[in-house]
Amino acid sequence: MTKPKISAIIPCLNEEKTLPLCIEKAQAAFAAMGVAGEVVVGDNGSTDRSVEIAESLGARVAHQPVRGYGAALRAAIEAAAGEYLIMADADDSYDWSNLHPFVEKLEEGYDFVIGNRFRGGIEPGAMPFLHRYLGNPVLSGISRFFYKVEVGDFHCGMRGFTRAAYERMALQTEGMEFATEMVVRAAREGLKICEIPIRLHPDQRDRKPHLRSFQDGWRHLRFIMTYAPNFLYLAPGGIFLLLGVALLLLLAGGPVTVGGFFLGPHFLALGLLLTLVGQNIINMGVVAKVVLVRQSTTQSDRLVMMLENHFSLERGLLAGGACLLAGGIIDSTLLLQWLANRGGMENTVHLAFVGTGLIAMGLNIVFSAFLLGMVLARK
Repeated sequence: MTKPKISAIIPCLNEEKTLPLCIEKAQAAFAAMGVAGEVVVGDNGSTDRSVEIAESLGARVAHQPVRGYGAALRAAIEAAAGEYLIMADADDSYDWSNLHPFVEKLEEGYDFVIGNRFRGGIEPGAMPFLHRYLGNPVLSGISRFFYKVEVGDFHCGMRGFTRAAYERMALQTEGMEFATEMVVRAAREGLKICEIPIRLHPDQRDRKPHLRSFQDGWRHLRFIMTYAPNFLYLAPGGIFLLLGVALLLLLAGGPVTVGGFFLGPHFLALGLLLTLVGQNIINMGVVAKVVLVRQSTTQSDRLVMMLENHFSLERGLLAGGACLLAGGIIDSTLLLQWLANRGGMENTVHLAFVGTGLIAMGLNIVFSAFLLGMVLARK
């Protein structure tokens, strides 16, 4: 049997009405292009005749008991044998007979080709108003800003990629966020990405779609945020830390008046809070960046490279120890004054905040150094 050059990947959950249309269109496209192709259906536990219909039309079925759009796609992709893999939904909203533009771009050397429905045209009734004018543009815009990838329609369900590209992406998610993960990991792995205009047709099914607008929208946003540590952790953590340290330095010697506003102990407490919160958020962000880089075989990051070259547990312990020592000296001095004065002390609360803050920061650095050392040691 001739090995297929193209594998059409179709996720399926009770799609008996439209699945045969998609399978037949894909097979007709193979014939029109004169290439060997196969249709692989990732069945997600259909209780209708979907599996029976798919097999009767010559498609192979990969059974996936784990529910989810991404899970069904991964099962079908891993069962496929083609060099090029093209995926789209089973509801006939994407034109399975129009595979040639995807194959053409893959043959030109692109690793990942994704459709753009906003450039190709969205027919009346094909996309809900909120998805078209709010959900998709906002989520795609955030993704482009966070990940620096020029893809206009992050959530287009029709896309093509090579087998090698799929293996490099190492996809993990199981739900609708799989669509976002695929683009993000393609960009992070440095894959050659191309976008082509495609037309979106109305869903031909006679039931509600599986997509749940708010729940699945949150899953996409959650993924976007989770895998962008610069924006989720380091940026807000850095802002908090700088503001907190500025307040501590400003008020260490006592209350001050700035622009006619009195800044006393309350602002000192705020400064300490911002400093400690900012430090902890940055610590988590650094660990997150190391984990992300270590998950990839090709991705690099300047901060992680610097840590790999210069960080050691001993240096972390020394830095934490220095903070502990400085804070301990300040608090010990205040304690001795308190004992000498038999509890009578004035205007030292600000300095006590600084000393206690340094001790807390030192402890954070010490324990974070152990954690970071463990993560950096893993290859």
